[in-house]
Amino acid sequence: MSYALRRAGQAAIVLIAAFTATFILLQLLPGDAILIKYDNPELGLTPDQVEAIRVAYGADSSWWEQYWATLSGYAHGDFGYSTQYGTGVLQLIGEALPPTAALATLGFALAAVIAFAIAFLSTLTPFGWLRRGLQALPGVFVAVPVFWLGILLIQVFSFGLGWVPIVGADPLVALILPVITLAVPISAPLAQILVRSIDDVNLQPFVTVVRAKGASRSWVLWRSVARNALLPALTIAGVLFGELIGGAVVTETVYGRPGIGRVTEQAVANQDIPVLQGIVVLAALTFVAVNLVVDLLYPALDPRLRTPRRAACTPSPARQEALA
Repeated sequence: MSYALRRAGQAAIVLIAAFTATFILLQLLPGDAILIKYDNPELGLTPDQVEAIRVAYGADSSWWEQYWATLSGYAHGDFGYSTQYGTGVLQLIGEALPPTAALATLGFALAAVIAFAIAFLSTLTPFGWLRRGLQALPGVFVAVPVFWLGILLIQVFSFGLGWVPIVGADPLVALILPVITLAVPISAPLAQILVRSIDDVNLQPFVTVVRAKGASRSWVLWRSVARNALLPALTIAGVLFGELIGGAVVTETVYGRPGIGRVTEQAVANQDIPVLQGIVVLAALTFVAVNLVVDLLYPALDPRLRTPRRAACTPSPARQEALA
């Protein structure tokens, strides 16, 4: 329980730090989003009316007053209002989040499948050339830009072969190419960690003992090696899942999909600072929550982490008697 509380406290500190850094960076941006939108002769607003709008948004206050007002609002679930649309930031993000969440979840699932396939096939194959080729794939995948891969997939499978339509496609069919675009770069570091972890575990003495008893390579891999090799992969998986929001933004922009990507693009174009702040905090919250879950899963997967350090370091009564 103390471990969980300590990790939750650390997660809260990370969230506050991310909020503070984002707030400072956005405040340093040149220009005034409210003036950009409302100080337009076509709207027919007087300077007093524009100033009243700035007061309503709190833009006339000092930056530290705005910081504390915004932070207290976030603590109470109030993310403010969009300067571009006048609607609540939570409402905008809530409407855009489901498509992005579906894309990110499916992309991560496919990335995990690709990574496990590369790692286990490269371990089980008897052909050296195939093993080297499979282990070289993650290096290729990680070097491929997301936007370039998306354009390439559209050109080949949509315009060239006509297998996956882009316009007017079924919602599930329309997810195929974006999911692949998001999954390929994400799978690269996960596959690299898995391959390295499997190789390290295969060198452990207990694996040699199991093989000496006549177990096959595949049996040893699935029953003895896989569970121990998953722990480092679980850590990098948590980091990668937290980064999916950023990858989904680029992917949605390339494919013109609705979601957080489109909202982010419009917010950047209009300097809609409350919306940008909310999206960054959402990404930080996702990253922190996923990594917190990963940290809490470690003791469940590794029994050694469930042993209290003090108990592990204290000799048993029989041991104390022998030492005396």
